[in-house]
Amino acid sequence: MCVDATVRAAFDLGFSCVLAHDASATRNLQFAKQKIDAASVHGAFMAALGAVYAQVMTTGECIQLLR
Repeated sequence: MCVDATVRAAFDLGFSCVLAHDASATRNLQFAKQKIDAASVHGAFMAALGAVYAQVMTTGECIQLLR
């Protein structure tokens, strides 16, 4: 959730954001007595951020972008 909050806040402040999806992780969560596995949580957050707030790519792609 820290990555999510940071990217959204940066976007709101006018920054263009790049997010390395393979450099962050999460854990299993529970909602309404349903276990949501970490991979699904991670994928959902990355998809949501990538739809509007950031370019979501691998660490390698981020490095190439910065060169």
